[in-house]
Amino acid sequence: MNTFWTVYFAVIGLVFGSFFNVVGLRVPNHESIVFPSSHCPYCHHKLRWFENIPLFSFFFLKGKCRSCKRKISWIYPIFEAVTGVLFAFSFYQFGWSMNLVMACLFTSLLVVITVSDLAYMVIPDKILLPFMILFIVIRLLSPTVPWWSSWAGAVIGFGLLFLIAVVTNGAMGGGDIKLYFVIGLILGLEKTLLSFFLACLFGSLFGLILLFKGKFKKGKPVPFGPFIAAGAILAFFYGQDMIDFYIRTMWS
Repeated sequence: MNTFWTVYFAVIGLVFGSFFNVVGLRVPNHESIVFPSSHCPYCHHKLRWFENIPLFSFFFLKGKCRSCKRKISWIYPIFEAVTGVLFAFSFYQFGWSMNLVMACLFTSLLVVITVSDLAYMVIPDKILLPFMILFIVIRLLSPTVPWWSSWAGAVIGFGLLFLIAVVTNGAMGGGDIKLYFVIGLILGLEKTLLSFFLACLFGSLFGLILLFKGKFKKGKPVPFGPFIAAGAILAFFYGQDMIDFYIRTMWS
């Protein structure tokens, strides 16, 4: 039965992943997420039902618009697949519980802001605010242990990135700063700090790869949202294990 529900959540994740692409690509442009219906961004061909099946349609159409033959961005299938995997893994980890609700909502937020940040280098308030309200309600109904950890994580996460932005004269974007307030509500203090460390680590490794390949351009900004998302997801699912391992290693 668990296998059935895990597969079910994977399918639901694929469907939501398709929707999250729409939200992440349209909201920053102040476009409706309902109208017009899904269409090719180049020739505006309206997609038929068989062209709009998550993941499958991309490969069925060989990654090209059926009308104008322009290439379809890999953002669509990648984040459909990522959302499917994260939803399935959330159920596998938590089963039917409040943690499952938090996991699905949290990963949903991180997928949407990653799409938006990759496409436009912006994390809109219109995306962050609804999730912030939801997470505040969740933390009131299901507080962390200790209860103050989530609120401390939100304040310190926000304050840390705000301080970095001030010291570096704006190297950290406003969307990243506000995102860490929301992340702190879910992760709590220790995991929030861990997620930031992981985000910096992933960002640094990516920078080294660009430098090694000769593609690093000084002064060209790189979206930090995807690294924040990766660090936050790891901290959410494995943060306590990582913290416990660190403590055992340091004090053994």
